[in-house]
Amino acid sequence: MSEQLPHLDLSLFDNTQTAVRADGHKPRIFLLYGSTRERSFSRLLVEEAARLLEHFGAETRVFNPCGLPLPDEVPVDHPKVQELRDLVVWSEGQVWCSPERHGAMSAVFKAQIDWIPLELGAVRPTQGKTLAVMQVCGGSQSFNVVNQLRVLGRWMRMFTIPNQSSVPKAYLEFDEAGRMKPSPFYDRVVDVMEELVKFTVLLRDRQGFLTDRYSERKETAEQLMDRVNQRSI
Repeated sequence: MSEQLPHLDLSLFDNTQTAVRADGHKPRIFLLYGSTRERSFSRLLVEEAARLLEHFGAETRVFNPCGLPLPDEVPVDHPKVQELRDLVVWSEGQVWCSPERHGAMSAVFKAQIDWIPLELGAVRPTQGKTLAVMQVCGGSQSFNVVNQLRVLGRWMRMFTIPNQSSVPKAYLEFDEAGRMKPSPFYDRVVDVMEELVKFTVLLRDRQGFLTDRYSERKETAEQLMDRVNQRSI
């Protein structure tokens, strides 16, 4: 692993790795990116993030959006849609990374989110899970996309961590092999991934408590009372 992370002082992460190992199974992190270009900088950034997450002790899965139809274009049993949804359910935390297109997230990225429902039967696939947001920019640094991703994360009932990454002039930040060069932007990605692992470990066994809502308990109690009353008629 040290060969894959040549820019890191690996001795500085002992506490994080120890905490992950002591907590039980590896945190399951699902990563999404927002471009199908052959040299996609959002994909390269996600792949760099996955290497870091694995170093911290996480298990990762990266979704390739190539071949994913537009939302509602095909039935939900389409193989790419099922792959996406299965990975969302599998995950305990997620990383979302999109390029900025016309001041907003890409259509490729938004299509992936639009295929993820708030409910899958009795399962809420994103509720209570952790989320880290990142963006790549073709020009100067911007925070339009990460701000929009935070709105999406809140709508999907996820716990979005405080830190985030925005990489300006991304074409200058990766070498010919697709690896991110050492820089303050790389260090920020390290910070974000370490923070995501920490929040995921802290919250994953407490999701039920944190997402337990009075309004939903009230609705459940009223439905139960209705069934009791119907039986007594």
